[in-house]
This record gives sequence, structure tokens and C-alpha cells, in this order.
Amino acid sequence: MIKSNDTPIADILRNIDNGTIQLPDFQRGWVWEDNRIRALIASISNAYPIGAAMFLDATGNNVHFKNRLFEGVDASYSDVVPKTLVLDGQQRITSIYRSMFSKSVVKTVDFKKKPISRFYYLDIPKCLDTLTDRIDAVISVPEDRIIRENIGRDIKLDLSTPEQEYKEHCFPLNIVFDPAATMQWQRKYCRYHNSEEAENNWDAFFDKILNPMSQYQIPVIELGSDVPKEAVCQVFENVNQGGVSLTVFELVTATFAADNFELRKDWDNIWGYFKKDALMQYKNNQPAFTGTDFLTAITLLNSYMQVQSGERGGLSCKKKDVLRLQYCEYNKYKNQLIDGLKAAIKFIKEQGVYTSVDLPYTSQLIPLSVVFAIDQNLWFNSTNRSKLAKWYWCGVFGELYGGANETRYATDVQGLMKWVKNDIEMPDTVARSNFFATRLRQLTTRNSAAYKGVMALILKQHCKDFITGTEMDFAMYVDEATDIHHIFPANYCTQQGYDIKKWNSVINKTPIYARTNRIIGGVAPTKYISSIERNHGVSPNDLDTYLSSHLIDVDAIRKDDFDTYFINREAAIFDLIEKATGKEVAGRDKKQEDFEDIILDDEELFIEN
Repeated sequence: MIKSNDTPIADILRNIDNGTIQLPDFQRGWVWEDNRIRALIASISNAYPIGAAMFLDATGNNVHFKNRLFEGVDASYSDVVPKTLVLDGQQRITSIYRSMFSKSVVKTVDFKKKPISRFYYLDIPKCLDTLTDRIDAVISVPEDRIIRENIGRDIKLDLSTPEQEYKEHCFPLNIVFDPAATMQWQRKYCRYHNSEEAENNWDAFFDKILNPMSQYQIPVIELGSDVPKEAVCQVFENVNQGGVSLTVFELVTATFAADNFELRKDWDNIWGYFKKDALMQYKNNQPAFTGTDFLTAITLLNSYMQVQSGERGGLSCKKKDVLRLQYCEYNKYKNQLIDGLKAAIKFIKEQGVYTSVDLPYTSQLIPLSVVFAIDQNLWFNSTNRSKLAKWYWCGVFGELYGGANETRYATDVQGLMKWVKNDIEMPDTVARSNFFATRLRQLTTRNSAAYKGVMALILKQHCKDFITGTEMDFAMYVDEATDIHHIFPANYCTQQGYDIKKWNSVINKTPIYARTNRIIGGVAPTKYISSIERNHGVSPNDLDTYLSSHLIDVDAIRKDDFDTYFINREAAIFDLIEKATGKEVAGRDKKQEDFEDIILDDEELFIEN
């Protein structure tokens, strides 16, 4: 059940202070800076809305998260079992609690992110001045309550004692929601000034500012204890667009924490083993294989085992399944999956994929690691390993692993395990995979899984460096800073007026060591071939062998015959794809011109995961 109502902020703050309202442990720490706190106070003092909050009823058993107190709450309340958890609004509510309720100093940062300690006040005359912007009436003072200037030599404002507060007409904000303390401060303030003007000012200040603040309400959306965990995750994501996204991993972390297990720490240890591998290193500032991927794989493995034992009817690893994963299940299969992931990485390297940037689909690691985890010995059988390779390449060249893949993970794991027993029951990815001849010329960048797949297949043919003749295996590929470069150089092709759709496609590209590419430069192949033979001691026969290892027509390239070279290399790549996938390349026997009017944009229609 989900309900919404306006709730007095005073009630929320009191329940935070006594521990009955807490935070789920997946929430990040409080991070608001001083000026942002002042702006929030100004909004509340003007009775402006500050947005809704979202709470979760923590009294039921449906959603079980580890909880923690709000920052600034007395640690003696840490044993209190909360009735409510704050899912959204933490930053605002913590700022209000720290500055307007807690009696301790507020530990925050200034606009330069430098740590500072602050107490907050309202300047009474400025609050009553209609020409003064309210934020200018919100005073932030250091822990000793004295604002200094001139490199600390002069005192600008002294609020270090109650008498100084009365003298400077500055009301301490941390007693706003304490009626007795407010009344006592008022009596002493009026007695200190002993004037009708001070009393009138106080009455106006109380009526226009303090009383509305003490009765301020915010809209609260409350999720009942019967709301499933996946709904909590979805609702949080919907209302928290401006903050840090709540991932499946964060929710499972909070769930496992209730069992006194630190999932994040455990994943950091696991990732510590894999992160040094070039295939698993960071890709677009994210690990090539994330904690959420690991949880999805474990959920899939657990699901498969339950199906095999008859505990459940079907295989599934959707978000709701991951969120229902129990710690005991995670612990049962963790090491088994780690071994499966190690075997999956080794297998992918065997396919000619050596670094994370060259990995066609990170997502294929999930079902791949699971089938290895189920039974590694099964895949040491040459026939079965060939089937696994065929499945892998069908996924790459069918470009079937982009987007949401949870259903495909499940059907492919099930399909692969059946395929090893029965040749007829091939996985869905193998059955559905198709590669069209026209697609090859559309592959121009690493945005496409198929582009990366072509390069991996060339590497798998034991291609050699044009100058050193060394095979581009995993060690040499990484050590020599290998990248993908044009065989007929771009500068030369542009000067010759060749069709960019041809010379800039994957057909005219190959893995080349960085140093070799610098030597090749932008000249005609005949010129860089001559330079390699003349200046680097490479014999013509050896160089022909090195060029051929990249599927290059030696006779054509030695004549700068681009058209013949291009047609023959295209055909050779088609052969590689057909051999890898076990399927014919559709339309390869038709003339390219027959397809020109239907060529689609590589980067718009075939997005790599």
C-alpha cells in the first residue's frame, strides 16, 4: 500500500531524534554545504515548499534492510528498532535536523568544499525588513559563534553568549521546534532590551516567521510494509532523478547487511582479483563486470540449480529475482561463480578478445560465467567447447546482447546445457543469429559489437606484426599498445578519392602495433612496404607472410590495387564469420550495389551494450 499526506516537520524531527525514524544503510552520507543549508532555512521561513519526502514502513517483514541513525542523533539510540525508514529526502531532512533541531554544531563544508563547523541564526530585523532577501537574514556562524574579519583580527559579529544573541537580535535556530526554550529566549530577549519596540518586533517575528516555521509541513509518500523490494527500488529511482541512483547492488547490500554481511566489502575483494586483468579493467569509468552483473549471474546460477532440483519451475534472473536473492544462496554459490568467471575470461581470450575496450558484449560474460560455474569439465570436451564458441560468435555477429538481456541470459544458459546433450536443441541466440553482407561495410567504429568481433577473429588467426613478425597474442597485444588502424591509410585514400564507405569500414582495418603504425604513416602501401623492407630488414617473403596473416591479398596491396584488395579481404572476413558462427553470411553473393539503398546507420541501429 502507498499513501500520501502532509506531515508536520516537527513530528518528523522528534522521531528522528529518538531513533524511530532512521535511514536504510544503502543511503549515502549527508553532503550539503553551508550555503545550501541557509537557502533551505530561508525557504522554510518563507513557507515555500521544499519538495516531498518518501518513507517506508519498517514494521513489516517484506522489506528487510539494515538501518542507521541520522547524522547528529545521539548514538545511544542505535539499538532502537525504527518504525520508519527515509528513502528520499534524506539530504533536506538531515539539513533541517542538524541546523534547526540538534543542539550540536553542524559539521558541513563551505563553497570550496572545505570542512567547517556552524551554528545557524535568524537576524530578527532583517527577517522583518521586506526589502531584505530572506537568505541574507539567515546567519551562519563558526563553532565559537564569533564571525571574524581582517584575517581574524577584528570581530564582525559576536553571538558567543545568550546576552550577545539578545544584543545582536539573532535568534538561535536550533530551538525553533522547542516551545519552552523559545519562550524562555523571548522573555530574556525582551527583558534585555526593555523596550516596546523590541516587544513589538518579537511579536511580529513570532507571528510571521517562528510560528509558521514550527508548524511547517511537507508532503510525505509512505510505502507500506507490504510493498515488494523491487517496487521500492523502482519508486526510489523515479523520485530520486537528481540524486545518486539506487542500484540493485545497493539494495541487496542493504538486505545482506541485515544478516551482518558486508556485500560491498566482499565485492571489492572479488573485484581486486579481476581488476588487473586487461579484459576486466575499467571501461567508460565502469568495471567491465560490475557488482550487479555478479549478483545477476549468481541469481541465474542459483535459479538453474533450483530448477534442476525441482524447487522451481523456470529459470529467471530479472531484477525482482536478484532482489529476492538470499545471503545463504549468495554464499553457497559465490566461489563457484568466481571460478566460472575466471574460466569465462580465459575462454574469451581464446576467441581473440584481450582488453575490455575490445570486448564486444560485457553482458555475455554473465551466461558464460554461469555455464562454466555449472560444470567446467563439460566445456573441456572439444565438441562442447566448439558449440560454446559458436554460441558466443552468434551472439556477437547476430548483435543480440545489446539492451536488456535478462530473458536471453536464462534461455541461453538453459539452451546451452541442453545443446551439449542434444545437437537439435540449440540455444535461442544460435537459432536467431543472422549476419547480412551489407552490415560489414557499415562497421566503422568500436560502437558495434560486430566490429570488435571482426578484429578478434583476425587476431584469432595468429596475425603477425608487419615489422617484427611477432604473433599478436595477449601479451604482445597489450605490451605493444596495439590498436585498430587502416591498412590503406586514411590520408592516402582521401587523396586518391576512394569511397569513404569502403576505406573507412572494418574491411580496411586491422590490429597494428603503435610503433608500426607510426612507421606506416599516411602513404601508399607500396611506399610503406618498401620502407619496411629497406629500413627494417624484413625480407619480401617474410613480409608477405605477415601481410597474409591479416587476410590481406599480397599481390593486390603490392600494386596499390585497392579495389581488388578490398573485394578479396571482404570475402576473407565473410569466411571467418561463417566459420565462427556456423552460419552463412546472408546476401554475400549479391552485388553490393543491390543493397546501397538500404544501408542503415551503424551507430543508431546496432548499439553495443
